[in-house]
Amino acid sequence: MNLLFILALAVLFPATHIASGWLLDFATINDHISLIYLPAFLRLFNLLVLGPFKGTIATFLGGLLLMTQFEENTYIGLLNIVCSSSGPLIALIGFQFYFKRQVQLTSLKDLATLTLMYCVCNSLIHHIVWSLAVDSFVWNHQETIWMFLGDVIGALFGAYLFKSLADFMERKGFKFSGP
Repeated sequence: MNLLFILALAVLFPATHIASGWLLDFATINDHISLIYLPAFLRLFNLLVLGPFKGTIATFLGGLLLMTQFEENTYIGLLNIVCSSSGPLIALIGFQFYFKRQVQLTSLKDLATLTLMYCVCNSLIHHIVWSLAVDSFVWNHQETIWMFLGDVIGALFGAYLFKSLADFMERKGFKFSGP
């Protein structure tokens, strides 16, 4: 069952990326940066629901599926996948190290803190790796900020959509919360 869930979330990642690009085209800065990036939510969701290892695997597999949609060389594509998969993991490990405890999934403060940490990590990791690995890349600090903002807005919007779906499903008889 875990493998099936990992694979389902892996398929959902590129599907969300493609749908996000299509529906939110107006917010696109360039091929790698959008002001509303919905898969940012899934990166954290994968980690928090599946755990650090399986969640990272789900995001990595989703990235591999997504890589087929881009006309980048394989090296850059794999680097982007590693960046995308490691950002939330580094944020989660950093959270646990700094606060000396696990993230409380019922704490809005913990989730907001982790989201901000993840968005900073993701933007910085991508731009550092791009500046080291791509000869023609010129670090644009404004794009770093745009990526951070796009991840924050996408993560918050994704969380809102998820919460709305869960509320709707509960009204239809599904139980997600306690008694």
